Amino acid sequence: MPRRTATMLASTLMLIALLCAGVFIPVPYSEMSPGPTVNTLGDHDGEPVLHISGHKTYEASGHLNMTTVRVTSADYKMNLVEAVYGWLAHDNKVVPHDTLYPDGKTEEQSTQENAEEFSQSQESAKVAALKQLDIPVKSWVVVSTVVKDSPAEGRLHAGDVIKSVDGTAVKKPGDVAELVTKHKAGEDVVFTVVPAKEQAAAEKENRTATTTEKVTITTTSSDDTGEKRAIVGISAGTDHTFPFTIDIKLADVGGPSAGLMFALGIYDKLTPGDLTGGKFVAGTGTIDDAGTVGPIGGIQMKTVGARDKGAQYFLTPADNCAAAAEDTPDGLTLVKVKTIDDALDALKDISSGKTDSLPTCAAG
Repeated sequence: MPRRTATMLASTLMLIALLCAGVFIPVPYSEMSPGPTVNTLGDHDGEPVLHISGHKTYEASGHLNMTTVRVTSADYKMNLVEAVYGWLAHDNKVVPHDTLYPDGKTEEQSTQENAEEFSQSQESAKVAALKQLDIPVKSWVVVSTVVKDSPAEGRLHAGDVIKSVDGTAVKKPGDVAELVTKHKAGEDVVFTVVPAKEQAAAEKENRTATTTEKVTITTTSSDDTGEKRAIVGISAGTDHTFPFTIDIKLADVGGPSAGLMFALGIYDKLTPGDLTGGKFVAGTGTIDDAGTVGPIGGIQMKTVGARDKGAQYFLTPADNCAAAAEDTPDGLTLVKVKTIDDALDALKDISSGKTDSLPTCAAG
């Protein structure tokens, strides 16, 4: 066989081998891409995203769109060819698999965690919006979760209202850990709680729960932070009672990043006029009860998805601004926000056309 022919044959066979390797050999990566964007002021799957009853509401035009990111499933095995294509694609992002599913987390575990975060973000969005309108919301500290095989298992339950710890009144979730960690491991701590069932019955009957129980738990130690500290194995959170019904209906969405846009949608529905002035505004960001906007993941995927849908302005958490500004889609203005007040001020300027003074994002 002539040398040139043999060389070409060898090269062809090597190329085929490399292509086969690229197709069949899995790599430890996952892909993120722009997901659906939904108008919180409109309908989704035939019903309103926001349904408010028991309080006067107003028609709202324009768009206040929440944005999402699609990710490959936990058990999806990406091959080298797909990874390279994803790295080269402008609208997609390839990231290490552990970034999306840390510590071997399964897709079911991730879905459950995202559902819980989504539910909490809805509650905080309602609180933040109603606080802006000076509508009172009743709040109390509750047991959010109980760790399996911990001293609190079987003694405290999710939904129990924590009134005090060792006789000291609890006013916010952080008070619980602060009071427990005053003990040494092996010491007893006394919780005064309203049982979850009693609290649920009181809410249903529109009355104040009065039945309390004292629960004594022996602390154990934890060295999660490098220092041993007393724990009982619970996390504390906040629950609320609202003066009227606010339902947020949006299936197949998880995580906390829609909080800001839900809060703005609720505010718009409860106030006359249009926040957007008919403009197409999208955005993202977590929100807490005080209205503070926090950062989220996949910001560049969300700006692309928003612009593809037609958004002109994108409300961007301040901590995500630099990353978002590195590759801003043409025709999209990134507006920096730190609080719901910032977002409302920006929407007022957008609605009136006074956009020259908008606080925009700059690349880092």
